[in-house]
Parts: sequence; C-alpha cells; structure tokens
Amino acid sequence: MDLLCKAYSNASDNDDDEEEEEEARPLKQPRPDSSTPQNWKQHKPNNPFQYTNTYHPPPAATQFPVIRSETQVPGRYISKRERALLGSQPSVPDPNPNPNTLATTSPVLGSISDSDVRRDIVSLLRNKAKGCSKPGKMPERMSVGLNRHTKAVNAVHWSPSHAHLLASASMDHTICIWSVWNSDQKVARVLNFHNAAVKDVKWSRDGLFVLSCGYDSSSRLVDVEKGIETQVFKEDQVVSVVKFHPDNSKLFIAGGSRGSLKLWDVRNGKVVHDYIRGHDPILDVEFTKNGKQIISSSDVSGRNLSENSIVVWDVSREVPLSNQVYVEAFTCPCIRFHPFEQSFVAQSNGNYIAIFSASPPFKMNKYKRYESHGVSGFPIKCGFSLDGEKLLSGSSDGSIYFYDYGSSEVIKKIKAFEQACIDIAVHPIIPNVIAACNWNGEISVFE
Repeated sequence: MDLLCKAYSNASDNDDDEEEEEEARPLKQPRPDSSTPQNWKQHKPNNPFQYTNTYHPPPAATQFPVIRSETQVPGRYISKRERALLGSQPSVPDPNPNPNTLATTSPVLGSISDSDVRRDIVSLLRNKAKGCSKPGKMPERMSVGLNRHTKAVNAVHWSPSHAHLLASASMDHTICIWSVWNSDQKVARVLNFHNAAVKDVKWSRDGLFVLSCGYDSSSRLVDVEKGIETQVFKEDQVVSVVKFHPDNSKLFIAGGSRGSLKLWDVRNGKVVHDYIRGHDPILDVEFTKNGKQIISSSDVSGRNLSENSIVVWDVSREVPLSNQVYVEAFTCPCIRFHPFEQSFVAQSNGNYIAIFSASPPFKMNKYKRYESHGVSGFPIKCGFSLDGEKLLSGSSDGSIYFYDYGSSEVIKKIKAFEQACIDIAVHPIIPNVIAACNWNGEISVFE
C-alpha cells in the first residue's frame, strides 16, 4: 500500500510525455554506471508502473483503438494517452432498438413476485380459489393498510393475472404498485412518469403493463416489471379516464376534459376512432360486454341535462345510438356494466345509483335504485361482485355499502375511513377481498 501511495502521489500529468518517450525506447536499456553521464530522466524509485507498456495496437477490423477491460481497475491512475483513447472510443448502438421505449425508469423498491406473499394467499391465488372461498362471502375486517400516497387516491385496480398486486393512482403525481400481502416490502414500484395529478390507472389483461392518465394531458403505458415507460399518448385535454377494450388488449379508450373520447391503438400510438359530441368533460366511460358499444358519462351541469349526460356510442361508426338515457338533473361520476346481464348502473350525484337496460332504447328503471350512501360531489365509484349478485359503492361518509343487486336493499356496511371513500376494487380471484381508497391518500384491503 505504501508503494501505491508513493506512486500515485509522485505521478503527475507533466510526466506523461516523458513516460511516452520511455515507452518508445527498447525495454532493455543499459544500466548507467558512475562513469556514464546520465543524460536522460532517471525513473522514480519504487514505481510499480516503471516498465509497463499500456498501449495496445488497434485490431485490424476497426480504426478505433480498444482499451482492454482488465485495465479498468477502480482507483488506477490513467495517463493522458489512455484518456485520449477512451474519449475517442465510439459508443456501440443497440442492435435491436425499441423506438417506443423511453429512457426514463422508476425506482425499484420491492419485488413484484409472490415469493414473500403469505402462504394462504398464495394457495388461494394459485388454485384460483376453487373450493377455498365461498362466492357469497363478504369481507369482514380490514386486513392490510397501505400508506404511502400524500394526497387523495383516485383509483385502485387489481392485476388480473398477478393478483397479489394492486395499482393505485393519486393526486400526488404518482402511481404505486403494491405487493399487498408481502411480509417485507409492500411497495413494489413507485411510478413517477406523470407531471401532474393522476386520475385513473388500469392493468393490461396480461398483467405486465399499467395504463394511466392524468392532468398532464397524457395517457402513459408502463412496463411494471422493468419500471420503464414504453409509450406516451399526448392529447390537448386533461385525460380523466382510460379503459382497455374487452376483446382487443391493443386498444383502449380515453376520455378527457374537452368532451373528446379517443380510441387508441398501442401498436402504432395512433387514434383509431374519435368520438366528439359537445365540449362537456367526460367523467367516466365503459365498454359493453361485446365491445361494440361505449357508454360515456359527461358533466353537463351548465346545459340541458336531458341530453348528453349519458351517451351510448357505436364503436365502429363513431355515432351516438342514444343521448337521452338519463334525464334527471344530476351528473354521474361512475358507470359500470353488469358482468353477466344486459344492464349497467350509473353512480349519480343525487346520492343514489340508477340502473339502465343495455339494449335499445337504453331505458332507466324508474322503480329501482340503490340509495343509502352519499356522494356529495365526490367522484364516488361503484362496482359489482364477481358473481354479479352484489353491488358495492363508496360513500362520502367513508363507508363501503353492499347492496343486493336484485332487491336493491343494503345487506352490509363497513366503516372504512374517516374521509370519503372514493373507489373500491373487488379482487379478481378471491371474492371476499376488496380494496378501497379515500380522499386522504389511504388504501385499505378488507377480507
């Protein structure tokens, strides 16, 4: 170590030219004696690099010299010649460049695998809950609390294929990927690609990507495993909702603040169809089961509420099939299609959920509605259980309401938060597990 310290402390850039002169001479020089005049520079004693020739001739196949990898030792002194050679070294391009992949990545905090997930949960997930969980069973208690967001959480969504993962979109500009039952690190990824508040997030069908949108007027597709943003779909409006096509995972619909609905193709990043009717902000959008119609909800509080509040669109022809579906003086922040029947529901700011026929003329059922929860101007969402027999809704009082779909009666109520419960997501495999988020940035999982 002393020899190395002396060598590094005595070496300087002023000696490099003289070192190069020494390299040009034969390595075996006659040793000077007392009678020979010393007319060349004496080598410094104890120099470990005294007779080391560091120059390597370039290969015949290239005009650029190549610095051997074994010389790149951390802390090693690099002479002027080596610095010049390293500076002239050309960068090697990627032989298979991906034009859609951006250079930005997200920090990796935890694992997205299920290796650290509770064994009972893994058993249920891998066996797809056959014989392990009763379809009619409802959650009883909060089992997991997920706290990292600093502002309101607008949406939560379970991965359909990696069902231990939950995605959440927040007003704090971030998307969190949670490994919900991980015993060590529950935050698997934090995606910081949006420049403003994030309004919605959806998993792709294969569970490898998440699609999000927000106030930065864009929708973004992110590879969850790599934490890499692969595509950005820019618009001239705030994008408030995104949904994948039920039959074609390469297509998704996006609705925004200027009343425009765009059907995007992720393969080429272009708009396939554009649905425009007025300039009223889109609040929510939903595909029918066959994917041939789109049901959209708009904020038309300043106009005639008997038109355009809920519009049913023909996907291929870009024309509205009906624009007088909901004629009451309220807007609807959420629309959900029934998993089995030809019907859909709409969350109304009148503190109830209305039910509609999904067949022309798309009439509302005037004799049946779900009303016990509160909306109070919040973007409260609702959803169906896996068997379609129960309808769940968040509420402005922080509770989760469970309605019997057939009778519209309240069958259960869970006090989840002190602040308004915004969104709920039923687990895609385990029927009695749901996730909920609130206006204060909290996420809870009930089972």
